[in-house]
Amino acid sequence: MGSEWTLLGSFTATIMIAYTVFDKFIPTHVRSYIQIYAHKLIGFLSPYIQITFPEFSGERLKHSELFTAIQTYLVETSSQRARKLKAEPANNSNSPFLLSMDDNEEITEIFQGVKLWWGSHKTMLKTQSFSFYPSSDEKRFYTLTFHKRHRDIVSRTYIPHVLEQGKSIKLKNRQLKLFTNSCYTGWGGYRKSKWSHVVFEHPARFETLAMEKTVKEEIIDDLLTFKNGKEYYDKIGKAWKRGYLLYGPPGTGKSTMIAAMANFMYYDVYDLELTAVKDNTQLRTLLIETTSKSIIVIEDIDCSLDLTGKRVVKKEKEKSGDVKDTIKKAEEEDNKESKVTLSGLLNCIDGIWSGCAGERIIIFTTNYVEKLDPALIRSGRMDKKIELSYCGYEAFKVLAKNYLDVDYHRLFSVVEGLLEETKITPADVAENMMPKSKSDDPETCLKKLIESLKKAKEKAEEDAEKKAGEEEEARLKEEKEKEQEQLAVEEAKSDEKAGKEVKENGFIH
Repeated sequence: MGSEWTLLGSFTATIMIAYTVFDKFIPTHVRSYIQIYAHKLIGFLSPYIQITFPEFSGERLKHSELFTAIQTYLVETSSQRARKLKAEPANNSNSPFLLSMDDNEEITEIFQGVKLWWGSHKTMLKTQSFSFYPSSDEKRFYTLTFHKRHRDIVSRTYIPHVLEQGKSIKLKNRQLKLFTNSCYTGWGGYRKSKWSHVVFEHPARFETLAMEKTVKEEIIDDLLTFKNGKEYYDKIGKAWKRGYLLYGPPGTGKSTMIAAMANFMYYDVYDLELTAVKDNTQLRTLLIETTSKSIIVIEDIDCSLDLTGKRVVKKEKEKSGDVKDTIKKAEEEDNKESKVTLSGLLNCIDGIWSGCAGERIIIFTTNYVEKLDPALIRSGRMDKKIELSYCGYEAFKVLAKNYLDVDYHRLFSVVEGLLEETKITPADVAENMMPKSKSDDPETCLKKLIESLKKAKEKAEEDAEKKAGEEEEARLKEEKEKEQEQLAVEEAKSDEKAGKEVKENGFIH
């Protein structure tokens, strides 16, 4: 037994001496050739193939999308199989932390009968180079090992499956964001963001949306058709986007509808403020920066900008003062004014640039649809037009369930009759039904709503009578003016006729 240990020690010492000689005395270019052929020999003898997925691809400042997708995929499986785990903060996720494989840990997976090994590794880089954008000294990567006879199924089926599942899991677990465009016009500088964001936490859902059930189901069906329509849009050769126009009086739930759509589709929201956009080029740059699976919102499009393509410079005429100061002031005001035009907006939402990112919804809102340019809301740009009008009985029942948690009450019939005779927005109905104290029960809130509806009805009747009186007064005034004009015309004709008779009889002096 002692001789065997002596032999093993001598063999180990010989290997260490040989490696030292190889590392110190063999030239670098010779060593590289030896390593290449050594790997070929090992690869010839070993039946396994290993694929490496580094954390950074190309430039080290940019994370590899492959690495991120694999990491997300393995988080779902490693927490169930790996023995050594590490907890990491969950950025942009609904979970407070994520459990992933620890460094130098390995898990196995069976896919369609094929056994695969995933490994998580980390190496430390020792570099003396200087960089303006220093990165971490850690180099992380995943390795995938499998038998070489399964090369085709792994490369053609398994890896695409992992990437697709990783992206799907990331979208499912991510936090929704609400973006707004920066009013800062100087977008120069390294990685200067054009959008700022907060976490989107609006609780609106279609279940709590106060509107007719049939209209709600129609919108949901339209959204699902769009979400699952990638192949169809590719087939017809159209950009994967859809335009919605939400119009109706203030307080009818246009913004709430947008929030419900975002939560239903699980899309980020980009709230585009046109008045903060300098010109068409800046608008195009902003829209290019938006991502897929997002909703781009332009609220109150009728009053965001004068989208006519014409700009009238208003110059103040000062009676006194320096002329140069007046010209300078006019130029400054002109520079502050947005130069976004209707044609520029149309090209961005429906032109060549509209296909830069797929799966996007564009929503315009307005209180006065008749003020919009027909070119802006034509079919193909605004694919679906949704009118959000005054509160009806079906919408009232949804609000009663939301605010009072009641499905039926004896006062519902009274409310139904008043709603048919009164124009009131869902926002006003909700405000009247909301309990203001602990003692407010459903009946108290409904009576308060009924009283408000009666007052609104009386006011509407008074306004109608007043309007009718004003119209009647205007009609009588118009008729009187016409009569006076007619009398004036007749008097003029009479005077002209009398003048002719005097001239014929020779009584001109």
